[in-house]
Amino acid sequence: MKVTKAQAQANRAHVVETASALFRERGYDGVGVSDLMAAAGFTHGGFYKQFASKADLMAESAACGIAQTAALSAGADLRDFVRVYLSREHRDSRSTGCTMAALGGDAARQPEAVRMRFAEGIECLLAALNREDSALDEVDARQSREQAVDALAHVVGAIVLSRACPDDAPLADEILTVCRDKILASLNRS
Repeated sequence: MKVTKAQAQANRAHVVETASALFRERGYDGVGVSDLMAAAGFTHGGFYKQFASKADLMAESAACGIAQTAALSAGADLRDFVRVYLSREHRDSRSTGCTMAALGGDAARQPEAVRMRFAEGIECLLAALNREDSALDEVDARQSREQAVDALAHVVGAIVLSRACPDDAPLADEILTVCRDKILASLNRS
């Protein structure tokens, strides 16, 4: 039975979304092509009809996951973003949480295509977090971007450290609480 072009595109999108969740949960090296395709409901043989390599899928799935985080962040007040991001719920939701926190360390050791998607994703997240105001002069616009860069780097780092601890470790929650409080206090001063 021949698959329509629309169905092939839908199948590809489903594989990308499945890969995005699995990679965030297990890391790039923790997911094989056959496991990934089985989780998506397809055979291993269909992978290379859709993707040139696992690295191509990694890049595309990174963009997918980052776009999901950016969409949730768009228009959100930076303080609200910090509160939600540095929550226990986000920390414990590896497969649906932020791709940056889940795979940032892995991405640094991947092919350039994957790193490029992460760089594009960081810019996308910064754009979503940075207050867009055409009335800002150049200095204020630069300070607003710096504030977004600082907050993003801190929240991602806090999630990475918290996730490195055992789930029931008091330190995991302490990291989230201390970082959330410190970041919010710095945002309130500005």
